[in-house]
Amino acid sequence: MSDLAKFWAEAGDDVTVLTGMPNHPTGVIPPEYRGKVRATESFDGYRVVRTWLYATANEGIVKKTLGHLSFMVSSVVLGGRRSGKADVVVVSSPTFFSIFSAWLLSRFKRAKLVVEIRDLWPAIFVELGVLTNRQAIWVLERLELWSYRTADAVVVVSEGFRQNLIERGIDPEKVHTVRNGADLSKFTPGGDPAPGRDHLGANDEDILVLYIGAHGISHGLESVAEAAKLLEGRKIRVAFVGEGAAKPQLQARVDELGLNNVGLYPGVGRDEVASMLAAADICLVPLRDVPLFTTFIPSKIFEYFGTGKAVVGAVRGEPAEILRDGGALVVEPGDPEALGGAIAELAEDEARRSRMGIQGRTYVEEHFNRRVLADRYRQILRSLKSGSGK
Repeated sequence: MSDLAKFWAEAGDDVTVLTGMPNHPTGVIPPEYRGKVRATESFDGYRVVRTWLYATANEGIVKKTLGHLSFMVSSVVLGGRRSGKADVVVVSSPTFFSIFSAWLLSRFKRAKLVVEIRDLWPAIFVELGVLTNRQAIWVLERLELWSYRTADAVVVVSEGFRQNLIERGIDPEKVHTVRNGADLSKFTPGGDPAPGRDHLGANDEDILVLYIGAHGISHGLESVAEAAKLLEGRKIRVAFVGEGAAKPQLQARVDELGLNNVGLYPGVGRDEVASMLAAADICLVPLRDVPLFTTFIPSKIFEYFGTGKAVVGAVRGEPAEILRDGGALVVEPGDPEALGGAIAELAEDEARRSRMGIQGRTYVEEHFNRRVLADRYRQILRSLKSGSGK
């Protein structure tokens, strides 16, 4: 969303982002924001209005829900007037409860409402076994469908999401697919690998295999640790960079397996991600083997491709198709032996890794340039403002 806001502002739009105090995923608010109920800032040509929320780590459904509900209220009470006038209100889900505050704000501002879906919620939590109460699921699904129907437009990040909504009765004309992408001016090949390799404990002889991003229950990272066990004795180091609810379980599995070729590192800021990628020889895109994940497209794919890295995915469906089209190796999710074999295969073939990196960069330039995608998204917003359709 920060990239979209930047590109829209550069195109001449007046963009305001209404969000909470920074705390994700650790739940720790930086010192400069503590004690504030509201803050206003400027970034890359757009304005950011932050409101108080109940900050909690990205773990535990009750606390997370309380955090989401607190922002649902504070965004309207503290941010409604401060965020100013609008022609269009765009809300991104997750978090799910923000949709209701966005609906209310769009009514106050007499603005069009765009609901952007980056996760199918609550469906994904049902498939992962996090939500099991049938009555709660029924209520949440009714609210979910209401949000799609009341929106002037719905923007999704995969064709699988679009088909899901259409099959559930949402007007196809108002559902638009704008996939994720990469800012190709930020994620470029050829960065200095030394700082990142030093940070991640890789020497000059090591093949550095990197997973960077959320450590959630969706990602199946324990399978990556099990694949690393099979790679012991080789000059291969596996690094996990990020935070999330599943990180303690991953650490416990690494300890249980006695792995000395694996390192777990804290999350880094967005400006540091490119430096971490520059250090890597191979990048990983794992997901758990859950049917709904055949429609989920991790945005890290495009950043990996943008930096010209060889990529191994452990996914099915739409993300697997994109990875293969970009030259990546794809194995079945939840299969440590297949994942370990793919990593070992690439570790021994530098020329192949180089060819994969070139193919991936070319592919993302042609299809997933975030600046181009942001303009496509912007045209949807402009059509709503002009009343030329949904």
